[in-house]
Amino acid sequence: MNGRILIGGLQVSQILYDFITDEVLPGLDNIETESFWHGFGAMVHELAPQNKQLLKKREHIQSQIDGWHKANNNPDINLKKYISFLTEIDYLIPEGGDFEICTQNIDNEIATIAGPQLVVPINNARFALNAANARWGSLYDAFYGTDVISNTDGLEKGDVFNENRGEKVIELGFDFLDRAIPLEQGSHHQVINYSLASSSGTNKRFEATLEHGEKSGLRNPEQFIAYQENNTELVMLFVNNSLHIEVHVDISNDNKHPVSTLHPSKIKDIILESAVTTIQDCEDSVAAVDAEDKTQVYRNWLGLMCGDLEETLEKQGKTITRRLNTNRVYTAVNGDSLTLSGRSLMLIRNVGHLMTNDAILTVSGDEIPEGILDGMVTSLIALYDIQGKSPYKNSKTNSVYIVKPKMHGPEEVAFTNNLFARIETVLKLPVNTLKIGIMDEERRTTVNLKECIRAVKERIIFINTGFLDRTGDEIHTSMEAGAFLPKGEIKNQPWIKAYEDWNVDTGLMCGLRGKAQIGKGMWAMPDLMAQMLNEKIVHPEMGANCAWVPSPTAATLHATHYHYVNVTQIQDQIKSRQRASLDDILTIPLLDRVLSKDEIQQELDNNAQSILGYVVRWIDQGVGCSKVPDINNIALMEDRATLRISSQHMANWLHHNICSEEQIISSFKRMAIIVDKQNSKDRFYKDMASDYSGTAFKAALDLVLKGRHQPSGYTEPLLHQYRKALKTQST
Repeated sequence: MNGRILIGGLQVSQILYDFITDEVLPGLDNIETESFWHGFGAMVHELAPQNKQLLKKREHIQSQIDGWHKANNNPDINLKKYISFLTEIDYLIPEGGDFEICTQNIDNEIATIAGPQLVVPINNARFALNAANARWGSLYDAFYGTDVISNTDGLEKGDVFNENRGEKVIELGFDFLDRAIPLEQGSHHQVINYSLASSSGTNKRFEATLEHGEKSGLRNPEQFIAYQENNTELVMLFVNNSLHIEVHVDISNDNKHPVSTLHPSKIKDIILESAVTTIQDCEDSVAAVDAEDKTQVYRNWLGLMCGDLEETLEKQGKTITRRLNTNRVYTAVNGDSLTLSGRSLMLIRNVGHLMTNDAILTVSGDEIPEGILDGMVTSLIALYDIQGKSPYKNSKTNSVYIVKPKMHGPEEVAFTNNLFARIETVLKLPVNTLKIGIMDEERRTTVNLKECIRAVKERIIFINTGFLDRTGDEIHTSMEAGAFLPKGEIKNQPWIKAYEDWNVDTGLMCGLRGKAQIGKGMWAMPDLMAQMLNEKIVHPEMGANCAWVPSPTAATLHATHYHYVNVTQIQDQIKSRQRASLDDILTIPLLDRVLSKDEIQQELDNNAQSILGYVVRWIDQGVGCSKVPDINNIALMEDRATLRISSQHMANWLHHNICSEEQIISSFKRMAIIVDKQNSKDRFYKDMASDYSGTAFKAALDLVLKGRHQPSGYTEPLLHQYRKALKTQST
């Protein structure tokens, strides 16, 4: 990163300038280098001051809320007075009349197909490729390789194939087929042969032979839509609730396939359309603090959009190169060719409005807002998809899907709308090419969600909820109201159900059905798939047509829920229900009892261990998302959202004297010993408990001790500060 290039009124770091000028722009049509940089510079100089003013307004509103709670120091908050106050200070905006969104050119994966959504840090090429390729996944592998099947009583996974476990996989697979594509007669468990029968002309139809020789078709024959066939395998393609299912049948004569030999039907796998959409993340799951990091993020996005991203790795003693999957081609039942995408539809999550980055400075030396940088560069790179420069098509409608987090209220959403419009002008794109996903994870956005949607009614393709960030903001916003309940109890309070329902109610009210995604949050325990399979079905049952999963395997398992639940029908049923209560949403989950010393200590230890386990990897290794074992050694998929809630919760208890600073420091020191042991096999790991003076330990402690004064309770400012300091020391 030697030097900077002065162009367009910007000081661009050499590494980013070279990347854009030498790697991105030459492959694009109608985007000249000089015009791009000058257009970018003009946009920055116009919008950066507006961005700054919006952040000042956030802080001003927060100071007013703090003052109100101090002046009305009463745990029994008068909601009528509170709502009146929030309206006076422009926190709560009066709702306008009804409307419906009018977004155009939306891919079916977003508009009409309900299914899992995978979120992945884009700076990790292997993860990014795995996620993009997670459109299809083996249900048999997902059953066999996870705790969905017990690992005891003769069903152990072991080092070699366990036939008993394999038989259990087949049993569960047939249970799924009976629910998703039921036979007209009998059960898939009773099938001894699957075949194709001739219909009129060249048409084919599905036929199953049952154990006593009876023939059966499907209860709904239209579910069988296509097939592939060769000398060894018959692949039958079915559709249910707009999701596809492949049933792979071994038709060879060698009788050698280890799975197909376990049942007379000779099914050797069931492949499900799984992660229908994937969010390639530049934000909470990524540790990108400078020009070097940002360039790596953008280079991986370029590889995905160009179709040439590769990653070579060692697996089971073999060298494997990961690339994007090709499309899947079938013969339709009428003899025509049918092609389905082999990849998830990719969205890109930019950062929010808060942070700046030294990748680009103004002439006066100020860092530009990172959200403006992300918006411009990720959109520029997406031109490779729009202009057909890749062998793989991401958006068939030539749209660019940008998920925008951490916006506070309609004014900030409107600013993003203006930002996208300016980007479209610089890049010579049709109006509203850039679509927006609103993450409903800040309370000021929740309570004004209808007006937030109105501000982008021609662009919006996504709203979602997320307990972790939303609770972090809840705590910080109401920091002066009093001490909060323990974390585990907060999610059981009335506000959380009202928040989840309000999001769906408002989305349907604004016409998102059939046009956009209404999403729910992450399953954070990637090793507890049996529990996920039992519990996460609640998300489609709530009317959400997508929900976040932490891995391709989780996507395949969660996909079964969308076969069992027709989300479109659910949305039709709940569209007319009474809207969730705003009063419930604004009811602050404050502590309502005296906690014992043991309860306090347990909460402090849980939070401290969680914070340390995440921060040490973020600071020392630049890992923004990973499986972090909790205090009970249960692996949790953590990113900055988990860090925000834990740090704000401890800061709240410290502020209200539930605990002392000495107690917090003591907890962190004791938990550092545990975290060190949990990471003892990581050769890149640096122990914290040797002298408690390392950068990561200091950063973790500061997130709590300085947490009350962090903007909106965000962890990024301190994380970036400490990570940059460590990188500087290493050079």
